[in-house]
Amino acid sequence: MKTLKFEPINETLQVPTQSDLLEALLAKDLKVLMACGGKGICATCHVHIKDGMDKLTPRTVRENKTLGFITGCAPDSRLACQARVVGEGVVVELPEGMYIERVEDLMTYLGQRAQTNILHPINGSILIAKGKIITRSRLEELKALNVEVQQLKQSV
Repeated sequence: MKTLKFEPINETLQVPTQSDLLEALLAKDLKVLMACGGKGICATCHVHIKDGMDKLTPRTVRENKTLGFITGCAPDSRLACQARVVGEGVVVELPEGMYIERVEDLMTYLGQRAQTNILHPINGSILIAKGKIITRSRLEELKALNVEVQQLKQSV
């Protein structure tokens, strides 16, 4: 068993060696969209590794390709579905924001200010910034997102 630490929520979790970070996120009841089903082709499980990058399996070709188009990708970026824990001392920083899969998921927030950044499920870009009002016109502009996600799911 290995101990993971999650920031900024300051929580820890024991995980079996060779388990992936996605399993740990789900075990902590953290809402991970998994738009691609854990295949490493979307941004919805993108995390930053603040410590212990060498305690994870190396990036795969698939992961490198996906990270290449993710907004906010940095040298400490990993896809939680692709990174397996092999050593002690991994500190995972969770992204600030909420990924959406369908624009309709935002209808209940119409007219309200976004409590957190609302993120694109494929590339991680900010669709609606924290503090901005969620408007009907902005939701109409985002309808193409539904098609993009469906195409992604069909390609998996």
